[in-house]
Amino acid sequence: QIQLVESGGGSVQPGGPLRLSCVASGISFNYYVIGWFRQAPGKEREEVSCINGDNGRTVYAESAKGRFTISRDNAKNKNTVYLHMNNLKSDDTAVYYCAAGPLLRRCPTADDFWGQGTQVTVSS
Repeated sequence: QIQLVESGGGSVQPGGPLRLSCVASGISFNYYVIGWFRQAPGKEREEVSCINGDNGRTVYAESAKGRFTISRDNAKNKNTVYLHMNNLKSDDTAVYYCAAGPLLRRCPTADDFWGQGTQVTVSS
């Protein structure tokens, strides 16, 4: 059974950091493109950042560039992808999801494997 589990969400003050983790079971991230997405209340889900599990290529949304970093745990048999978030803003408040899709894609799509999400709240 394929499962993606996000963790690391919580409440943080503006300007603070947070690190999200996505752990997979049932698949190897070596053969997938993994992405972080988010959905704020009343808004559509949007892409944040994606990483190719084979060649490590990364892509970022404009809102994430310079503040967020996506990375993989490269230890053997580790199926974990992180989203390091710095200088968080109130606009970053959302439920954050990770997803995994075929390597040929730039980022996963709605038809691929998704986690249940983790809430991030940025507030003073």
